[in-house]
Amino acid sequence: MQSLSEQVASTNSYILVRKGEELYYTGNEAEAEQDLPKLPAYSQAHQNAGFGYYIEDMAKMVKQLDFIFPEGDEGSLFIITRIVSIMSRQFLAGMFIAMLAILLLTGLLLTRWLEESFIKPITDLNVALGNVRDGNFDYRLRTTEGGEIGDLYQNYEDMRLRLKESTEEKLQHERQNRELITNISHDLKTPITSIKGYVEGLMDGVANTPEKQERYVRTIYNKANDMNTLINELTLYSQIDSDKIPYNFRRINVADYFGDCIEEIGMDMESRGIRLNYSNLVSPFTMIVVDPEQMKRVINNIVGNSVKYMDKPDPWIEIRILDEEDAVRIEIEDNGRGISARDLPNIFDRFYRTDASRNSEQGGSGIGLSIVKKVIEDHGGYIWATSRENEGTCMHFVIRKYSVREQEDDFVEDDDE
Repeated sequence: MQSLSEQVASTNSYILVRKGEELYYTGNEAEAEQDLPKLPAYSQAHQNAGFGYYIEDMAKMVKQLDFIFPEGDEGSLFIITRIVSIMSRQFLAGMFIAMLAILLLTGLLLTRWLEESFIKPITDLNVALGNVRDGNFDYRLRTTEGGEIGDLYQNYEDMRLRLKESTEEKLQHERQNRELITNISHDLKTPITSIKGYVEGLMDGVANTPEKQERYVRTIYNKANDMNTLINELTLYSQIDSDKIPYNFRRINVADYFGDCIEEIGMDMESRGIRLNYSNLVSPFTMIVVDPEQMKRVINNIVGNSVKYMDKPDPWIEIRILDEEDAVRIEIEDNGRGISARDLPNIFDRFYRTDASRNSEQGGSGIGLSIVKKVIEDHGGYIWATSRENEGTCMHFVIRKYSVREQEDDFVEDDDE
């Protein structure tokens, strides 16, 4: 029994042998005195044969083997194991190792996750912002991530595109301004040179007859008008650029207004030897809401362009007013040089010129038709052009009618007042 006690002691256990109700043998007397009253009776051996069971009062695991002494007394062999001791050593050691492994693995995974989810995206974003700082607006950030990182990347892309667009617009604006200065300088220099030459001719007595003097004075007057037109266009361009064109909208009768315009234009066309045809196919009571002065500028700019590029021996310009149900369409057609299919989509762009020679007869700032487009759009209309080279050009623009319902609304407002 002593030998068996020594063997089980290494497993935090001890042996207790009971004979009848008395202690017969034990390997741990101190614990045996406490545990003996709590051990199950002899009969429990059959119910738990081969299995250990836990006794809560003792907080120990017990394995029981019943037998009969040679004298006929009932005996029980108990192997009693201290559970607390097992947990405090083996379980806690295993728990510590497991926790250490879990912490190490968690640390590695967390580090990898932080690197992939935060450190790398922030590093990429820092590189991208460095490119933007250096003026490279083509450096893109691509990601399939969602959440805050995806939003951050998307915000960068939006910022990049806006900065790129803003920079391109700024460069284009600067280029257009340089081109405008060049155009205006060239187109002002030409009439100034002519005026200077004719004035010197008058001063030197070259124009020695009343007829020559009158011709010189008229030429000077025309050149001064050309300069005034260029200056007016430049002033209006600055208003367009700042979106500050002054408008004074009024209700006007289509027939009366265009009739007056044709009468005014007709005198100038007659003096230039250009035939002017006019037709009005809308109702005599048709009304539109426009700024009369700005609309006249539109018509004069279009007609002026037609005259500028007129190259036929029998020149003509035709103005037609057509009914478009709820709108009025104005067509101004000529039999001039025409516009190539390549140039036609660009004629309403600022500073675009189809003539590369820039001779004194056909010079211009290149902003006339851009002004026309801006004014028409500010009136709620739209404009386009059709043309055939060497045959002529037709400008079309549409203005919405002043409807009967609007008239009734105005009438109600007048009554309320």
